[in-house]
Amino acid sequence: MRSDANEITDERSHPACTPAQLASWLADETDRPLVIDVRWALGAPSSYPDYLAGHVPTAVWADLDADFADPPAADRQGGRHPLPDPGRLERRLRHWGLRAADSVVTYDAADSIAAARAWWVLRWAGLRRVTVLDGGVAAWVQAGLRLALGPESQIAEGTVEVHPGAMATVDAAGAAELARAGRLVDVRTAVRFRGDEEPVDPVAGHIPGARNVPAGELMKADGRLADAAGLTERLAVASDGPVGAYCGSGVTAAHTVWALATLGVNVSLYPGSWSDWVSDPARPIATGP
Repeated sequence: MRSDANEITDERSHPACTPAQLASWLADETDRPLVIDVRWALGAPSSYPDYLAGHVPTAVWADLDADFADPPAADRQGGRHPLPDPGRLERRLRHWGLRAADSVVTYDAADSIAAARAWWVLRWAGLRRVTVLDGGVAAWVQAGLRLALGPESQIAEGTVEVHPGAMATVDAAGAAELARAGRLVDVRTAVRFRGDEEPVDPVAGHIPGARNVPAGELMKADGRLADAAGLTERLAVASDGPVGAYCGSGVTAAHTVWALATLGVNVSLYPGSWSDWVSDPARPIATGP
């Protein structure tokens, strides 16, 4: 199933790009992309020192928690990474100098989980020419391309406008409906899906009826995305009909949405994910495989 939201109009609208492609775009002074370094790991210190120590030339640094999410609500409704306020997101993008016609490339350390969340938020915000550097900064270095050191110079204020809602989402009720049809994918690790352990959220288990396809199974050992055949095999549930994806807080599931977008398949994201689901004690919880 294809979606207008994932329509590929040029190579910079394709969900994934290579280091060679990005290097050629950076050499194009008439259409140079905004590059966003969004290295991040749950519970880890800020990646800003890593950015200063070496980043793709011209890249700006982004804090996933602050730039591509809002603070969680006290009652946990909306999950641990609620979608960012559109006005605040627009101001941030303008601060980075983004104009309406510009393209954007996001990247992280290697596995593209954080970069895919940034890609998804930007696509949700109405931007079309957004792509992820598959394999992140590790792939860039492996390709023999140079890194820049220190902060980048401030560029002129941008003019981009944010129009949220361009990517498909479901809420808890919508996720439950997809799960009843067997078309909701839980992308967390198997131990979290089964409820054997839950290191982050207050309740363990999964949404009844969901299927477990851990995001790690969609990657190669070096963090790059698996090939099309491998993705199709692992995500056979998405072969026809509506599909939704969730994780702990809507970050890792964005990677699954991105992975399927490389095949032209549209998947709805449950942004609040498990952390939103368990904020209401009346919602059912399943455990086991």
